[in-house]
Parts: sequence; structure tokens; C-alpha cells
Amino acid sequence: MSLIKSISGIRGTIGGRAGEGLNPLDIVKFTSAYATLIRRQGAGANVKNPNTIVVGRDARISGEMVKNVVCGTLMGMGFDVVNIGLATTPTTEVAVTMESAAGGIIITASHNPRHWNALKLLNHHGEFLNAAEGNEVLHIAEAEDFDFADVDHLGHYREDDTYNQRHIDMVLALPLVDVEAIKKANFRVAFDAVNSVGGIILPQLLEQLGVQHVTPLYSEPTGDFQHNPEPLEKNLGDIMSLMAKGNHDVAFVVDPDVDRLAFIQEDGRMYGEEYTLVTVADYILRHTPGNTVSNLSSTRALRDVTRKYGRDYNAAAVGEVNVVTKMKETGAVIGGEGNGGVIYPEAHYGRDALVGIALFLSHLAHEGKKVSELRHTYPEYCIAKNRIDLEPTTDVDAILSKVKKLYGQQPDVEVNDIDGVKLDFPDRWVHLRKSNTEPIIRVYSEAATMEAADEIAGQIMDIIKSF
Repeated sequence: MSLIKSISGIRGTIGGRAGEGLNPLDIVKFTSAYATLIRRQGAGANVKNPNTIVVGRDARISGEMVKNVVCGTLMGMGFDVVNIGLATTPTTEVAVTMESAAGGIIITASHNPRHWNALKLLNHHGEFLNAAEGNEVLHIAEAEDFDFADVDHLGHYREDDTYNQRHIDMVLALPLVDVEAIKKANFRVAFDAVNSVGGIILPQLLEQLGVQHVTPLYSEPTGDFQHNPEPLEKNLGDIMSLMAKGNHDVAFVVDPDVDRLAFIQEDGRMYGEEYTLVTVADYILRHTPGNTVSNLSSTRALRDVTRKYGRDYNAAAVGEVNVVTKMKETGAVIGGEGNGGVIYPEAHYGRDALVGIALFLSHLAHEGKKVSELRHTYPEYCIAKNRIDLEPTTDVDAILSKVKKLYGQQPDVEVNDIDGVKLDFPDRWVHLRKSNTEPIIRVYSEAATMEAADEIAGQIMDIIKSF
């Protein structure tokens, strides 16, 4: 059994003894700690319902159990609960602000397999807690420093199933979502929702965008995932085979909580999850002057596209909260992560596959190209993902410090150490990060070809091993 407590929330495999897996006792403990933090912080001046917390969940088999424990605990802490039911992560984020609530909890383990679940924690902006807030939740939970409400101050509970449509309405109202152009294009679309909440909301979205020809795959929200739920090429053979038959223009693939988005081309090949953000950013920048942000492990293609429009690209530490912070600092009009996460502030500050789909279809309709043709209009890069396994006693920080010192002396290498160490060469880059949960160093590299990306990664890995 596994239970991982971190600043971004609590996640684990279902079952086991207390402290060893994600079970009711640990869910109560962590939910109570989160509620205590929200209570101590106090709500902002614009929060009309400072005693309300929104709860949404994906379709995991364990979701009903976890939801019941979470909602009961919040009520026991004196908070009113708005349960929006089966809902995507971005839908829950939007619901927090629409409810003018004090915060929100999303019950999802994102791309983890079916026997995992997790709690994602939101502030009153519908955004993830920052590192300091996450650490405070951990401290409160460890000390069990929380007080439950007496019988006269228990919270209230209500259900609201309107937020899927309200989320769609928000997407349709975005100025750059061109429903008429999408209708005229008469797209034939397929999608893979990996048996989770995407199977509920994506058909509604596509219908209201004017897409008349839709082929669903694994759309029943049973939580019994028919394949590994991470939207990577190695897991998407079925939808790629469907597309290879040549009867569709594009396929959309989402993870169980619908904050990541990948495309399959009309010929059955992957578009490349790194290029989801790049393509949407191209469309946004064409109509809205502004800067862009992605994390250090994302493709250089976003930088190239941004500079094409004469704007500035900035890199953030890995993690959605870090990307959002950098976007606000730099006034970015579009940003996200190379794992298929699109963050469009005009909608809200959260990765949102619905926003990505609507903007991509608008862009595709205006371009009048096949999806494969559109892909060829962007700079070609390949990312290799490797790892170095270490002993538990290895001083990873010392190793990274040596790498930084070694390459910091070379005039043609730009070194960034805001999140591990990134070495930016003129025609390629390598990003080294230590894992927070395993004794490993993650080694991401990018170049014009996969061979070149693997080559530079191998060179750096050999140097690290020599240390």
C-alpha cells in the first residue's frame, strides 16, 4: 500500500492500515487539516460564502467512498458543502469562484491507475494551494491540530449538478471560441475519455460547439479504466487504430480528471502532447498580444512561437501553481505545461481540456488544414525522458550543485536552477530534477531529433554517475 503526503495534497492506493494507504482515517485527518487552514486564513473580501467548500470528483471506483468521508468531515468541521458530483478538475475550480466559496477539494488521482485516489486542494480563487499553504496543511495534520464543530454549528450539505453546463457556457462565451466557424467546418471528431468524467462532459461540449459527427471511446464513467489513464502514446493504441481508419479529422484524449489534453491526427499518429499548448498559444497570440509561460521541462517550441509574435517567453518551476504564479508575474495571456495542460487566464487560472478543445477547433477551422498539416507548421523538437536510480542515502542536491558548477563555466550554456538544474545549450537542453517521492533524478532532454536528445542526456547521465 502507498500513501504520499505532499504540499500538493494527499494521494495513495485504496485500503490498508492507517498511514499506509488512502483509507477513511487518513482522509478525515487530511481533510480536517485543510479545513483548519481555510478557517485560519479567513476568506477574502470578495468571498460571499466564506463558510462554503466545493467538492467534486472523477469517476474512480473509490470516489463515492472518499466523497462521503470528505463531505462528512467538512460538515463536522463546521463548513457548508456544495457537492457538484462527477465533475472535472477545471469544472470544480470554476465552481469555487462561481459559488464565491472559501475553497474546494477535487477527489481525483489524475492519471494514476484505478486503485489510486487523491485529494487536490483549492483556495478561494479556485487555484491550487501554494507551497507554504501545503506545508501548513501537512503540519496541522501531523499535529492533529484541529477542532470539530459542536452540534449547533455543524455544516450543511447540498448537491448541485449544474456546473458541467455552467463550465461549458463559460467556454462558449470566450471571444476566441468561434462556434460558427467550427459548425461550418463540419468536423468529424473522436475522443477517448478513459471511463471517467470526460465521458459525461465532452459529448455535451462538442455538441454545443456544433460538432455533429462524434465517435466516443471508453466514454462510460465507470472508473474501471480500459487502459493506463495517462494520455501517452504507449497507452493509446485503441484510439490511434480508430483514427488510422481515416474516418475522422481529429481525436481528443483526456486523463480521468480532464485537465490534460492530447490530440490524435487524422492519420492515426500522435500530434504530440507537448504541442497541445504550442498550438493553442499560436492561436491566442495571433489575436491577443502578450507573453507566455510553461515549465522548465516543456518544449522549446513555445518559446519559438512566442518570439515569432515579438513577445516574451518565461519558464517556471514544474508544477501548475508555479506556472500560474509566473503567468501572473509576467502578464502572460496563455501558458501551461508540456503534458497537455492549457491555462488560459481569459477563462481561469487552471489547466482545462475543455478550453483547449474549443480553442483548438476554432484554430483548425480558421486554418482550413488537416491536423497533420497544422502540426508541420511548428518547430520540430523531440523530448527524451530518462531517470537515474540512486541509493536512498545519495545527496542529490550535492550532485546537482556539481553539475551546475561544471556547466556554469561554459559560455554557450545557460544554467537555470529554480527547479533542479536546467542546462540550455544553443540547440538542445537537459533538465535534471530530483523526485520528491523516490531516490531518483529525472532527466528530461530536448533536441531536433530523438537521437540528439538521448545523446545529450546520456552525456550528462555519465557525468553524474562519475560523481
